[in-house]
Amino acid sequence: EAPLIPSPIPRALSTLQAHRVRFLLMGGQACVLYGAAEFSRDVDIHLLASAENLSRLKDALAELAAEVIAVPPFEEEFLERGHAVHFRCGDGLHLDVMARMRGVGPFEEAWERRTLLTIDEGMEIPLLSLPDLVAAKKTQRDQDWPMIRRLVEANYAAFYDAPTPQRVRFWLDELRSPALLVEAVARFPDEARAAAERREAVACVLQGYEEEVQEELDEEMARERAADRLYWAPLRKELEELRRR
Repeated sequence: EAPLIPSPIPRALSTLQAHRVRFLLMGGQACVLYGAAEFSRDVDIHLLASAENLSRLKDALAELAAEVIAVPPFEEEFLERGHAVHFRCGDGLHLDVMARMRGVGPFEEAWERRTLLTIDEGMEIPLLSLPDLVAAKKTQRDQDWPMIRRLVEANYAAFYDAPTPQRVRFWLDELRSPALLVEAVARFPDEARAAAERREAVACVLQGYEEEVQEELDEEMARERAADRLYWAPLRKELEELRRR
């Protein structure tokens, strides 16, 4: 069972569920529930952008007295292009909605991989899976990279004595602490040899170049940040045009 999260967040989540909105919790609240953050004020959700689901969301937003903040407007075309639509609820809670994210597949695929966690008063919440959350956090923002490290390390510690093929692959692909990556490679040498084909930092460990692991991790981050800037460039341009209008 997950830790309690502060009101008015449970009300917002329960309202979405009462209206049968198909969503996955992500962002700061998901990080809290995965044990990598202590507090987050906002709610971020990954949404199925179908006409029926958007209609349900509109009903839920009306109950929450939510209004769009700035741009873009709450329209399917903007969600489908990858924009986030930002709302302020009547109680001051901020709710951000996205239907597409760089590095994360279509909603239906993310839904199949979802994690279900029980929060206060027995409410079961669907979360973006941990690998998908980590992928979504690979942005150009400075604050996201320490969070990725904490997310993966929290999972490694929690399931240290219960490795599965999926968890081992995740750890070898995503651990960002050189010391823990070296340890994981030593624990799972066969899996590490396969991971080395995907990740240069793992190859460095296997080749005995442990002093170069941090350099490879830094280069990984730089590539992802550059890719994220490239992804958002046309979206930012569109937002600027909307603001000028």
